[in-house]
This record gives sequence, C-alpha cells and structure tokens, in this order.
Amino acid sequence: MKINGNEIKPGMVIKHQDTLWTAVKADHVKPGKGGAFAQVELKNILDGRKLNERFRSADKVERVRLDQRDYQYLYAEGEMLVFMNTETYEQISLHIDFVGEERAAYLTDGMMVVVELYEDKPIGVELPQHVELEVIDTEPVVKGQTAANSYKPAILTGNIRSAVPPFVGVGERVVVATEDGSYVRRAEMGSF
Repeated sequence: MKINGNEIKPGMVIKHQDTLWTAVKADHVKPGKGGAFAQVELKNILDGRKLNERFRSADKVERVRLDQRDYQYLYAEGEMLVFMNTETYEQISLHIDFVGEERAAYLTDGMMVVVELYEDKPIGVELPQHVELEVIDTEPVVKGQTAANSYKPAILTGNIRSAVPPFVGVGERVVVATEDGSYVRRAEMGSF
C-alpha cells in the first residue's frame, strides 16, 4: 500500500531502499520557505541500522503490513530455538541471535509468543510483556526488613539478573518485565 511521505507515523513499517524499516520518530516540519516535509528516524528491521530520512508529501512510500501469528516456544536445540504455529502445528527453527540472547533467556517451555512475518519469512519475535520466573539465588530474608524501596540482587530462572524486595526468598516465584528484567510483583499461587 502506497502512502504519502508526510503520513509516516512512529511504529509504521515501510519498504525503503529495498529493505524494511520501522519508523521510530517522525517530526513534521513546515519551513517558512518551501514545502512541508517529515523528518523520520528509521530503524532497519533486519540488521538494526538507523537512518534519518526526509520525506516530502509528494514522495510515495510503500507501507508494509506484517502478519502476526501466535507461536508456542517448544525447546532449544543447540543455537536454534524451535517454535510451533498454534493453528497449523508447523514448526520453525530460529537462531538464538534472531531473538537475542538476553531476550531468549525469558523463554520457557510452552510460552506463547507472537512471530511477525513478512512474505511468510519471520522477521521478529514479540515476547509477553511479563513472565513468571523462580528466584534461584538471593540474599536471605531478613525479619522485619519490609522497606519495598531497598531491593536486593537476585538471580532468576534462565540466569536472569534482577532486583527483588527484601521479603522475597529463594524458591519463590516472581513476575518480571521482559523488557528489562525488573521486578513487577510476587507471583500468585497457582497461576500467573
């Protein structure tokens, strides 16, 4: 689908210079002289390069719609991560670098993720916003120490480093944000 260059908004995926880019920022400028334009910061979906580009309203840009499909994480096989399409049961293997080693540490058996595809080729994996993990190692619980603002270091399932409140001990399950590993809350008994 073709759109005018000045219609680009953050979050849109466009095809530019024969590759795919996500618009990170878009500033619309109306100079005193000359026509209006959009100053757009783009990030390459495939290799992460950044690019600042100027698009005039007369410039035509191809907007790309990505297919988003639900996949279930099955297991790791060496450097490959195996996912299954929950509708077709078709399995795909993606290299750990595709997901990112730090983000891959959050994957647990059976976890649901969203795989973004372009022309049936995977180009991105979206993890859930929060995951439930077990505290593997942390300082012991100190009686009477309940100040929530004095967090202590902890190591969680998947060797993820985080900081937890002083009342959380080894063996407890906590909910953390996949974006940065920050503590959200204690996991509720029985379910997430």
